[in-house]
Amino acid sequence: MFHPCGGRFDERLRVAVTMRSRISKEEYVTDYGGAMIVLRLLGVLVDLLVLPLRLLRRGKTVPSGTWLTVTIDGPVVDVVGKPRFWQVRAQKALSLHVLDEAVTAMLSDPRVKGLLVTLRSMSAGMATASSLRAILERARAAGKEVVVHLPMGGATKEVYVATAASKVLLGPTAQLAPLGFRAAASYLKPALDRAGVEPQVFACGEFKAAGETLVRDSMSPAQRAQLERLFETFHDALLEAIANGRGVTRERAVELVDGAPFFGRDAVERGLADDLAYEDEVPEKLGVEAKRRARARWAVDAGQYLARVKRPLVRALVPRPVIAVVAVHGAIAHAGGPFGGLSTDERVSRAVRAVRRDRRVKGVILHIDSPGGSALASDLMHHEIEQLAREKPVVAYMANVAASGGYYVAAPAACIVARPTTVTGSIGVVAVRLSLDPLLARLGIATEIVQTGRHAPLLAPVGPLDEEGRATIQRELDAMYRSFIGVVASGRKLPEDDVERLARGRVYTGKDALDAKLVDALGGFDVAVEEVKRRLDPGLRARLEVRVVRTPRHPVPAPEPPKHDDASRRVATALVAALLPSRERLAFELAVSGERVLALGPVVET
Repeated sequence: MFHPCGGRFDERLRVAVTMRSRISKEEYVTDYGGAMIVLRLLGVLVDLLVLPLRLLRRGKTVPSGTWLTVTIDGPVVDVVGKPRFWQVRAQKALSLHVLDEAVTAMLSDPRVKGLLVTLRSMSAGMATASSLRAILERARAAGKEVVVHLPMGGATKEVYVATAASKVLLGPTAQLAPLGFRAAASYLKPALDRAGVEPQVFACGEFKAAGETLVRDSMSPAQRAQLERLFETFHDALLEAIANGRGVTRERAVELVDGAPFFGRDAVERGLADDLAYEDEVPEKLGVEAKRRARARWAVDAGQYLARVKRPLVRALVPRPVIAVVAVHGAIAHAGGPFGGLSTDERVSRAVRAVRRDRRVKGVILHIDSPGGSALASDLMHHEIEQLAREKPVVAYMANVAASGGYYVAAPAACIVARPTTVTGSIGVVAVRLSLDPLLARLGIATEIVQTGRHAPLLAPVGPLDEEGRATIQRELDAMYRSFIGVVASGRKLPEDDVERLARGRVYTGKDALDAKLVDALGGFDVAVEEVKRRLDPGLRARLEVRVVRTPRHPVPAPEPPKHDDASRRVATALVAALLPSRERLAFELAVSGERVLALGPVVET
């Protein structure tokens, strides 16, 4: 980019940073801001010149009777950030926020007849599937036709989403299999005993069942009870969707689930689908005239449609204010793992500091989809979010999972929004150690130790502990548990005794968390956006745009804490989370990232 008076901006910035003698920061910012105004003025002039062409194009690109089309074949997420240049070929996820905006636009557009969703495959949790289904339901309730085509068939979640449509089309040789929900855990105590490995599990809260697979040979009643409650909520949502969407009784919906899977024509006869169709036969099934089918003028991609109707005919001279979305996705750790997919405190803190300093950002949505992880990392994130929440409205949106450390980082938010099927809570602490001495002795391996200090054995991640060592670790976990309780009590404005009764490591659905006052509202990402807007000046609300924050590549200095910050956060020293055997890879990632105590948050398999 060139300065209007000559010279490259990047060269001017380099001189300012390295020599500090040619131009001050204030002068650079002033020059840069002036250049931006000049460029925007030029853009406005160009827009005015091409305005007649845009008006003509806008009127012709969406003829009457048009169908909007959406293809789902992979990840479905609430909101998608703008990819960096090396990510342009990566698999693109469907943004529910974009789809929701497209549906909102089509509801008031008489030219659009309906929405066609081609659902090939879907990678999404139950809460995300609920959000997608709610968008389709809204379009159908407003009088637009909604058709879901399942060319590859579908399992439980695909059927759950498809039942929101006014018409379901199935591939002739595909099957529908709404089989329900299932989770399995392997209990390893007998095998570890035979191998000579002695696990040592420390936990706060009888529902914190992370390590029980190592020290039990069967599922504990507490763990079974909370999993049964989760699946009961999921199953009720599935039955309700089938009953309401397909116009049958709940008893008939139970029969359809218990009688699945259904192949091809059988699914139509049972009432789960309306007709069979290959992809080229779909337009005819929709009633599109042969002439329009031949010219391929009957459908417009929903994303392209939104871009056309949303784009202003003349751009604004001043950039729009922003609601920033900060993502906390994956296990929480202090350092990155070898497989990626972790939320590190350094990355999240950089993003939070960036939006705190950005004057365009008027409010923030903390988008959480995390089973928890390191308490140290969770606490560092919590501290940064707490500082941000003192200056700008922060709303936490819990997607599929926001448990343990995922709940810890949400606690400072002014409002917490979750789906009824979100998995959250798990307010508790667990630690796991392994003693290999019996195995080593069996193999004839002798271990010699030289140490100083009474509690030096605690430095080793494995090995035996005497009673005093066990008591020391338990005291550490008790202190962390009290710290966790205090963080939640402070954020939720509840007495600590009330929080402790709700905690104990128990996992909740979003619906139950609302009743327990751990969540403020039920709904999707759109509800979180409205909660932020409600906390802002009315004059800003119509102009706001939602933007996913890119993590700054370079460290962002911490802003000065607010003067009324009367105390620093207590920093925990181990993990606040739980462990299920289905996530050993995440456990390994946390271990090699430098965490001393290992555990993960609850994840439900379906």
